[in-house]
Amino acid sequence: MTDTPDNRAPRFRLRLVFAPGEMLGPGKAELLERIARTGSIAAAGREMGMSYKRAWQLVETMNAMFRDPVVESTRGGARGGGAVVTETGHAVLAEFRELEAVAQSAGAEQIARLTGMLRDIPVEK
Repeated sequence: MTDTPDNRAPRFRLRLVFAPGEMLGPGKAELLERIARTGSIAAAGREMGMSYKRAWQLVETMNAMFRDPVVESTRGGARGGGAVVTETGHAVLAEFRELEAVAQSAGAEQIARLTGMLRDIPVEK
């Protein structure tokens, strides 16, 4: 692997811990985005390289965390099932993405200073 600006650029990852077992982070946010796009929990999970069971567990956790469900699903069958991100789910996702942007912007100077303190990694030949 060679040293390029892209693989040395810091990635900002925010995770909110509301209570033990009640977290919202980039993985759950990405899952919500993919469910909204695909209309399927299974398809969203596949795209992320996670099992159907794991994707369902994350959805169930999020639905239990918030006052109203973030995802509603219908069972499969002759017409197939599906899933939709609810109004609450879209609001949760929007607030989380906005919080990420605000935090990253507010910390830009510190991130730049920390990046400047990284040791140089020689380029492999």
